Amino acid sequence: MILSRRAAIAAGIGAAALPALAFAAAPTHRRLIFVIQRGAADGLAIAAPTGDPAFAGARAALAAEAATGTRLDTLFTLHPAMEGAAALFAAREAHVVHAVATAYRDRSHFDGQNILEGGGTRPYGRADGWLNRMLSLLPEGERSALAVAPSVPLALRGALPVATYVPSRLPQADADLIARLSALYESDALLHPLWESAVRTQELAGDIGGNNGRNGADLGRLAASLMTPADGARVMMVETGGWDTHSNQHGRLAGQLRGLDQLVGALKTGLGPAWADTLVIVATEFGRTVAVNGSGGTDHGTGSAALLFGGDLARGGTVAADWPGLASTALLAGRDLKPTRSLERVIAGAVAHHYALDPVQVGRALYPELLA
Repeated sequence: MILSRRAAIAAGIGAAALPALAFAAAPTHRRLIFVIQRGAADGLAIAAPTGDPAFAGARAALAAEAATGTRLDTLFTLHPAMEGAAALFAAREAHVVHAVATAYRDRSHFDGQNILEGGGTRPYGRADGWLNRMLSLLPEGERSALAVAPSVPLALRGALPVATYVPSRLPQADADLIARLSALYESDALLHPLWESAVRTQELAGDIGGNNGRNGADLGRLAASLMTPADGARVMMVETGGWDTHSNQHGRLAGQLRGLDQLVGALKTGLGPAWADTLVIVATEFGRTVAVNGSGGTDHGTGSAALLFGGDLARGGTVAADWPGLASTALLAGRDLKPTRSLERVIAGAVAHHYALDPVQVGRALYPELLA
């Protein structure tokens, strides 16, 4: 049960007596979507520091591709596959935070994702996730949360109930069978809506970069359709894979980013007026090496970039970075972009602004081991 500030006062309980209580926000129609990039997305390609004198030499052939994107400011250039995001940036509906990382400093995808989702200080140190803990800050009627994922991801696990879509492991049914079952369930008040939802989500593809990025658009449209109804989800997590670009990064990453670009664009279109009340957080578990490897890819690194999208960003149309530089002496362990900002603080700050909540209380709730 969440005790509102008004209820606490009415009950004669002073705020000083409840130092750890995160007061529920006022009723809101705001929506939040967390898009995780599993596989360590290359922040140096997403928002390339083309203004850094060491960038071109370090990135070799990948630097030429970066130069064709949209300039965000004197230092950074958005990847050319993200044309929609560039338009959102110009409209102050996109914000880039660079040289960020969680508390994790090693190179295991599984451990890094566990830290990103759990919000703890060590891998597998928490059984719940920051997104579920965030739900406790919202009014009870607006905690409807959904994961478009094969299972409930750690970020959404916790004390409060959430829903998820679990793809079938059975062989793919053909269109005729789906049509027959749809007709069978047509008049069933209980099964019909569940079946319709399952059919829609079954159309999801696992790789947003597939089909020239249109898979990402399909995923974005689905997510928007699940959040648009008055009784739809208010908080959602969307999983995207395929970001582990150890080889042939040039074409592979462009496809991934085109899919992400179309996902965000479809979200905005599908949400319509609700986009003004929506925050999209895009983040990955860690970055990639500054240097290109012998396979035309990049290896596991540390610092990366996070993206924020939405109709009411605090700093839309800007890049936030305490840029450490890419000179060899500035790199972490001689190979990685040195993180200068806490990804946890970035997420907590964005959530606090979005819901007009006390940033200190949000930090304590989402990251009790880091920001208490």
